[in-house]
Amino acid sequence: MRRTLSVDTATRSSEPLDGSADYSFLKASRKINALHAERGSWPERGMSVS
Repeated sequence: MRRTLSVDTATRSSEPLDGSADYSFLKASRKINALHAERGSWPERGMSVS
């Protein structure tokens, strides 16, 4: 599955570019914000596997 998620780094808010805010979107958004909090920088790319 390929989707695009846009993150506003100033507010740390995100939105799916396809408009579908489903479980996959929420999981990815939370992971990105967790990585930012942990590392202090935004990840260039990533992957989530279940």
